[in-house]
Amino acid sequence: MHLKTLEWISDRKGSLIPGRIRMIDQTKLPGELVYIETADVKELWHAIKTLQVRGAPAIGVAAAMGVVIAVQGLDSKSGEEVVREVNKAADYLAKSRPTAINLFWALERMKKVAAAAMNNEPRELKRILAEEAVKIRDEDAAMCRSIGQHGATLLKDGFTVLTHCNAGGLATAEYGTALAPIYVAQEQGKTIHVFADETRPLLQGSRLTAWELMQAGIDVTLICDNTAAHVMREGMINAVMVGADRIAANGDTANKVGTYSVAVCARAHNIPFYVLAPTSSWDLTLRSGKDIPIEHRDKAEVTQGFGKLTAPEHVKVYSPAFDVTPAELITGIVCEKGIAKPPFEKTLKGFL
Repeated sequence: MHLKTLEWISDRKGSLIPGRIRMIDQTKLPGELVYIETADVKELWHAIKTLQVRGAPAIGVAAAMGVVIAVQGLDSKSGEEVVREVNKAADYLAKSRPTAINLFWALERMKKVAAAAMNNEPRELKRILAEEAVKIRDEDAAMCRSIGQHGATLLKDGFTVLTHCNAGGLATAEYGTALAPIYVAQEQGKTIHVFADETRPLLQGSRLTAWELMQAGIDVTLICDNTAAHVMREGMINAVMVGADRIAANGDTANKVGTYSVAVCARAHNIPFYVLAPTSSWDLTLRSGKDIPIEHRDKAEVTQGFGKLTAPEHVKVYSPAFDVTPAELITGIVCEKGIAKPPFEKTLKGFL
């Protein structure tokens, strides 16, 4: 995937600020490729909330850039004033979505940079913040590339991989997490086939993963979510690779709802189940997945997804956006520094 999911566009030659965020509107895919450009922090908050930009690493990058757009136009008299506005913007953006740790990781990083550079004059402080946001974006791209290189060692020529939701280039700055090994394997001359779960109710697998893989020339087959166990029993799957929105200290992993079911089925059929995520998605302050906050989505996404009523109008709906896969079902966790194996309580710490 050579498309850039999101990037910083400068409005002035030779200077990062003023500028704006340019990102793919993922709610329009696969029907049309549309870009959003904004220098309004409220518009960015809305874009994160409504999944116009989505994927744990991508919303972290977007949030970092959001801090910059929130302060770049302020007529601040001191660095201290800029820092106050940085903290205000960070607190506001943190309320957009609760589960993906990358969002909070990136915002805390921007707050720390602002505090450390507070004694600079406002214009210089804003420039430093813009540089940091772009750095976060570039680091994410490099981490995903490295994840792909480590993950590709797990894939033999001719393998078929099952994936759930979208953890490709669209979910990150570029390249992806769970799909990165597939792209690297392709570059290495391996032939890899992918089965993509549709991923209800918002169909990130069918709308985004299938589209992205086809753009890259990867052989992909779309299946309904409830077909995963069947193709495993038929011997059609060699490995499962998924992304993560937050990983606890014991290895429990939050990912798009339905991932837990896939992991249970993979264990039942003796198929390796890998989680791929940068260390920015790890939250070792949490002992287990029981402590991971789970976002719940609007009932309309289930009852009338994409504008068509598919359930009784007043039916009760339970719609968590994520579930937690227990560490005992995970074969390995692939990050930019290598592959962690169980027991994760010990091995994850060694990568930080």
